[in-house]
Amino acid sequence: MADKAAPGKGAKQKPDRDERLKAALKANLARRKAQARARGQGGTTAGRKEEQD
Repeated sequence: MADKAAPGKGAKQKPDRDERLKAALKANLARRKAQARARGQGGTTAGRKEEQD
């Protein structure tokens, strides 16, 4: 039973986790916006197969 964390430790880690999640969400949103802009400008087709005629 020595593996249990200290009772006060969970409250301390929550803000750190929230900050990490906030930063990850912000980075993900920025990446998705950049991808959408690239698609709108006729950018590269990374991840998609080209149609062959």
